Amino acid sequence: MNNPENNKNYPKKWLGVFCGAYMGTDETVHELVKELGEALALNEIGLVYGGGGNGVMGSIADAVLENNGWVMGVVPKNLLETEMAHTSLDELVIVESMHERKKTMYERADAFCALPGGLGTLEEIFEATTWTKLKLHEKYKSVMLLDNNGFWLSFIDLIDDITSSGFIKPEDRAIISRFDSVSAIISNFENS
Repeated sequence: MNNPENNKNYPKKWLGVFCGAYMGTDETVHELVKELGEALALNEIGLVYGGGGNGVMGSIADAVLENNGWVMGVVPKNLLETEMAHTSLDELVIVESMHERKKTMYERADAFCALPGGLGTLEEIFEATTWTKLKLHEKYKSVMLLDNNGFWLSFIDLIDDITSSGFIKPEDRAIISRFDSVSAIISNFENS
């Protein structure tokens, strides 16, 4: 749904954010999400995400919207009820499948950021990284992991172990990076 009543500047760039439909147990994630949402809006960076209104998904959308930023959500028909689509987005795209959801997000986003999440978030990280590796995007699109309490450290260790075992090339390993501050994410994104 487009919101013709808003008077926002259209984003100069779009960040695809992968995140969970649950909030998890770390209370600091909520503050991190609010900080990222505010930074996106203040830097005129549009949010492209899974379109849900619950958990980290709902929180990131709310944070961007509360700061007069642009939000595009992409929801497959079969998840409209379970993920409870956010009802206040600038644009809500309803698609037929999970594959179409990711393809739509990948086409719109200039880069990706993963917040703490579960199985779906992990799958999106791997697929976005693989698409960049295989040059399926029109341009190079990095995958940035954001946490403030070391959530992604063991994941990074796993990726590094696989790289040192010779299954990931160093240049492909470089697609994924971890940041522990919103300012570092924004700086990296705007300079990419």
